[in-house]
Amino acid sequence: MIQTLVVRQFSKMLGNLTEFLNDAEKYAGEKKFDVAVLLHARLAPDQFDLIQQIRIACDTAKLGAARLAGTEKDAPVHADTETTLAEIKARIESTVAYLHGFTAQSFAGAAERRITQPRWNGKSLSGEEFLVQHVIPNFYFHVTTAYAILRHNGVPVGKKNYLGAMPYRDAA
Repeated sequence: MIQTLVVRQFSKMLGNLTEFLNDAEKYAGEKKFDVAVLLHARLAPDQFDLIQQIRIACDTAKLGAARLAGTEKDAPVHADTETTLAEIKARIESTVAYLHGFTAQSFAGAAERRITQPRWNGKSLSGEEFLVQHVIPNFYFHVTTAYAILRHNGVPVGKKNYLGAMPYRDAA
């Protein structure tokens, strides 16, 4: 189940985020303004801009997976220097590629693993607590905020764009 949540679902949502960026680029072109305006937009003065929201969503996905798998030291490092649409899309793409390197077996024992981070001042969570109470909410917070920044600025994205493709089947 951890692989489904961390690899499949996070990859899907990061792909949806890429589609939001494609829509943003198209919108900026139609309205004849530089898409960089959207990349630096924020919802409130004390909130991160769109680029930073995407960086954090990517970091939450990759580091969440790595910590759960016990392979944090092997996680790719991003320099947080993206300034263009192409660069931020490349970061999303590299994060998704990294996530796809994890298998269900990668997460064996993850629910019981004790996970800590420097800013937790020596405290820890079980892997299950970390996933459910930290990784998932944090990831969706930043994806949703990125979506909201674009929507607030007029980019025509809606709930169907946010949810993305659904695996519908015919009723039994």
